[in-house]
Amino acid sequence: MLTSYRRVLAHPGALRFSLTGLVARLPISMVGLGIVLLVSAATGRYGVAGAVSAAYMFANAGLAILQGRLLDRFGQGRVLAVASLGFGAAVSLLVVSVQADWPITTTYVLAAVAGASLPQVGSAVRARWSHVLDRPADVQTAYALEAVFDEAVFILGPILVTVLATAVHPVAGIAVAIVACVGGTLAFCAQRATEPPAHPHTRASGPRPPMPWPTVAPLAVACAALGVLFGAAEVTTVAFADEQGHKALSGLLLALWALGSLSSGVITGAVRWRRGPSVRVRWGALAMACAMTPLYFVGSLPLMGATLFVAGFAIAPTMIAAMSLTEEVVPSGRLTEGMAIMQTGLVAGVAPGATLSGLVVDHAGASAAYLVSVAAGAVAALAGLAIPRQRSGVAPVRSSP
Repeated sequence: MLTSYRRVLAHPGALRFSLTGLVARLPISMVGLGIVLLVSAATGRYGVAGAVSAAYMFANAGLAILQGRLLDRFGQGRVLAVASLGFGAAVSLLVVSVQADWPITTTYVLAAVAGASLPQVGSAVRARWSHVLDRPADVQTAYALEAVFDEAVFILGPILVTVLATAVHPVAGIAVAIVACVGGTLAFCAQRATEPPAHPHTRASGPRPPMPWPTVAPLAVACAALGVLFGAAEVTTVAFADEQGHKALSGLLLALWALGSLSSGVITGAVRWRRGPSVRVRWGALAMACAMTPLYFVGSLPLMGATLFVAGFAIAPTMIAAMSLTEEVVPSGRLTEGMAIMQTGLVAGVAPGATLSGLVVDHAGASAAYLVSVAAGAVAALAGLAIPRQRSGVAPVRSSP
């Protein structure tokens, strides 16, 4: 199983940019929660803390695509370095604003600036893999590796920021996130040998290559629906553990869900798929909807943990297929932008999913709220049906400027 991973990591510079990209991505799962812990500790108001965190997340979702476009146009090194320094400055000032009791409006603005400038390292790493690898099977393996790293980030990040904020100091968790983001991103940018070429567009170079919207649009809708699924499942799982009288175990339940996805991601990277990614996206989304259905009937914490672990196996293969399809159909000059569109869809769906499931929990209990995730998975599967079918084994021709 490890042969496929050894082959892709043997490319010069591959292991270095992948590991530095992993470190740089840690803030994705740390800062939002870190803001809640910081603001709530300083003000005692969870509503304000959640609103500040929401300002951060919405700004990130709203400007990620623009940053992806800039990455394609001006190159990863220049854009990510500036973004990381802006992120570090904005989050640092946000901490000062909370600790010094500045007007809350200032804190909201700084949270939005921080979210807008968060480096889109995940999209950049995948674009870099697409640049250094020639074989589609190797790209698939590399994307599986990054999916595993994503799951590791979402398992370790919340635990790290919570322990630091509660056991050391409310600022400690965010401070580590700043160091990881700025240090990891600058180290990633320093590796110029593996950086994809920039694709500047002027009058002389002509218009940008067109985005294949017939594929990209339904795929983005599917990603947004999966974001709803994730947001709803997280809130519902916390509520379920609370109903069982063990709210502190909600983190363990979510970690088991992520561990299932991580495990399937490792397996996915070692498999040579006979079906193309468009087919795997459709079936993967349907599998996610089906995997969430049994949660409605579960009534104990041990069984919920086991069921979530199994349900997690549908996540990574679906997300890997989505990114692989994006890599196949989007022109190389707009690849990072295309990746950012999918990431934005995922992020944009989390908040509505969390809100909707919270309403269902309040009115009908946690078990019923799992049906929100089931419905979101069904929407993703329907969106997958709108993706144009590809000829099996034949990757579409990717134009470049």
